[in-house]
Amino acid sequence: MKQLYRSRTGFALGWVWLAFVAFNVWDLTARYNGKPSMVALAVLGVLTALVYLIALRPATVLTESGLVGRNPLRSTFVPWTAVNDVTVSHSINVDYDDERMLRLWTPVTSARERARAQRRGTASRQRGRFKTEPTLSKGEQAAAEVFAGKTHADWVAEQISERAEAAKLRKEEPGQARATWAYDSIAAIAVALALVVAAIVVD
Repeated sequence: MKQLYRSRTGFALGWVWLAFVAFNVWDLTARYNGKPSMVALAVLGVLTALVYLIALRPATVLTESGLVGRNPLRSTFVPWTAVNDVTVSHSINVDYDDERMLRLWTPVTSARERARAQRRGTASRQRGRFKTEPTLSKGEQAAAEVFAGKTHADWVAEQISERAEAAKLRKEEPGQARATWAYDSIAAIAVALALVVAAIVVD
């Protein structure tokens, strides 16, 4: 079963930006006036490449055969049997093979999210004789206990650890970790640079 995790806020804002850019490209094309239009297109191109690299491309993908970490410029595949340890700081850090480390760009944990998770894990004190908190059902209480004190990054890290342990228990054949360049990111950078060059050359 394939699972994909990414920053929902960044992904949503990225698509809002793309819609904004599409409208502006149409407007600049319809009202083309030489160098000013090219400069505006170049600025939009550079900013769009950055938005794609930082907000749209990064993802953590859990597949049947292993973990795929999609970072801005590279994609790294780590077989489950190669995963040694998973820790969470600001990001999820996966130790694999011979002391190699993969830092996942998403999901990440902010200090505010960590503090909120810790508060969620602390039982609220009741004041006076009457309860001010709504009574939770057994299912809601069980879910609250599972997620108490945990951020989204902690939960994803647990999923990675569980899959790695299950693969080792099944004694799966060890695979080869590999990292490849992100050609989509390279293409986005190339287009942005081409627009910058065109803006400089056009009179």
